[in-house]
This record gives sequence, C-alpha cells and structure tokens, in this order.
Amino acid sequence: MNAGLQTIKTSMPNVYQSIQARAESMGNDVFQLVRRGLAGQPGCFYAFEAGHVVGTPFGREHPAMLELAQFTAIFGCAHVCIWPATDDEVRAHGTA
Repeated sequence: MNAGLQTIKTSMPNVYQSIQARAESMGNDVFQLVRRGLAGQPGCFYAFEAGHVVGTPFGREHPAMLELAQFTAIFGCAHVCIWPATDDEVRAHGTA
C-alpha cells in the first residue's frame, strides 16, 4: 500500500489532484477508499496515469469499468480515477 501511495504522490499528479478534490467535496472517507483499493479490495479505488496503475479494478461487468473501456478508447484519457458511486449518484443515475 505504501508503494502505491508513493507512486500516486510522486508520479501521478493528476490522480493525486483528483483524490484531493474528491476529499474536499466528499470528506476524508475518500482516503480510506484509496487505501482499501491499494490493499486489493475491488470496488473502492482504481486509477491510472502516465503508465502507472494503482488500486484494484472494479470487475469487468461493473458499469464503471465498462464506461472506462469506452472512454479511454474513444478519448484517449490521460488519467482516470474510478470511485464507487455515492448514494446521490445512484439516485440520479440509477447505477451502483
């Protein structure tokens, strides 16, 4: 887990900024999600940037992973952070 945190801080500036921004809007539980994803728990946190990949994928059938595959293929994303849906997002979009 420490190696993953170090990689985020030193080699993934956009992912690090995304984590900080999400923590500002959602609270410190975001940092726990990152740590759980880095520890291998799926469905918590998964990110990539500049050839570095950290966290644990959500699973092939998870809607977030399907969207990730589409967006990266279509838009060539420079970095991606995947989080579990919040209760508000589930209510608004009907996904879990």
